[in-house]
Amino acid sequence: MQIYEELVARGLIAQVTDEKEIRELINHGKATFYIGFDPTADSLHVGHFMALCLMKRLQMAGNKPIALLGGGTGMIGDPSGRTDMRKMMTVETIQHNCDCFKKQMSRFIDFSDGKALMVNNAEWLMDLNYIELLREVGPHFSVNRMLTAECYKQRMERGLSFLEFNYMIMQSYDFYRLFQDYGCNMQFGGDDQWSNMLGGTELIRRKLGKDAYAMTITLLLNSEGKKMGKTQSGAVWLDPDKTSPFDFYQYWRNVADADVLKCLRMLTFLPLEQIDEMDHWEGSQLNKAKEILAYELTSLVHGEEEAEKAQKAARELFTGGSAANMPEAKLSQEDLEEDAIDLISLLQKSGLVSSRSEGRRAIEQGGVSVDGEKVTDLKAVITREQLTGEGVVIKRGKKNFRRVSME
Repeated sequence: MQIYEELVARGLIAQVTDEKEIRELINHGKATFYIGFDPTADSLHVGHFMALCLMKRLQMAGNKPIALLGGGTGMIGDPSGRTDMRKMMTVETIQHNCDCFKKQMSRFIDFSDGKALMVNNAEWLMDLNYIELLREVGPHFSVNRMLTAECYKQRMERGLSFLEFNYMIMQSYDFYRLFQDYGCNMQFGGDDQWSNMLGGTELIRRKLGKDAYAMTITLLLNSEGKKMGKTQSGAVWLDPDKTSPFDFYQYWRNVADADVLKCLRMLTFLPLEQIDEMDHWEGSQLNKAKEILAYELTSLVHGEEEAEKAQKAARELFTGGSAANMPEAKLSQEDLEEDAIDLISLLQKSGLVSSRSEGRRAIEQGGVSVDGEKVTDLKAVITREQLTGEGVVIKRGKKNFRRVSME
């Protein structure tokens, strides 16, 4: 099976333009393609995971990826999937986030010897002359057509700023510049990016002629992939300092039964034949499939050693063992008040909840235990004496744990 056919079989392709040409380029390693990443945080999250895995697959097949960092577009913010305007970031924050992205992407993509490129669209967007942009790009965009785009329609009722309205033009201009400067002949993006991507293809063809090679492909369920990045306790990050390897493993270990095979196909590099054999797995076998998924993805992001430790800790917890590899949280004296800390604060400081209100609900619903004992008292406290030495094991829900102790 060639790479394009494999992408289809794995459920990664939703829509394409010029499928025959796209298949020819990808299957023969002739695609120079880009995927954009706006630096809205200082870490990539699992919502970016699908795109990174796709870039790795295509590079392994001989194609050349361009990771486009949105140092310029990040100054505005993509309105796609938003009900309100993004928070404006400083130039310094955007640059810091871009630097963090570069380090994380290198775990997935080989940037050595020109095999891949990392480009920042600030290189051309930050120095654009407004009148020049209007004259060069403006005539090629119909406002009537832009307003029919899904990314804008969902914002019209609540108000769409002129700032955000320009995002499609900027993203389209990115593809034009990448085509001109780096020979980029293909762009990938989520299904929520379809209108923006078509804008780039049309801009190239209008300015350079119908023979200009510019293709677009969207990723099936990439907007769903963005949802993957959120849990009840916040985002699931690729940075181990923000989401521990154990929590990362547990996130994938706890995916819904209906999603496990889909995730195995889309995100792992296991042979399709092996995954297809799991189609009829049920019960304990399905739990085994979830373990395989969690291990494979944790290994890909954090390395085999961390994946082994996370899997061992999860199994020990499940069987009631000591879980020496359980993720830990350390408290300082400043975290205590009169040598104790209330349970709600402890849940928040350990990362098991993202807010006090969430912690309060978890306790009220009977989902919190300390050293195996369920706690329903909202005024419960944990003393310094309890936290000394090995500390206490806090459990939220069925599978979220922390060992909490003093520094």
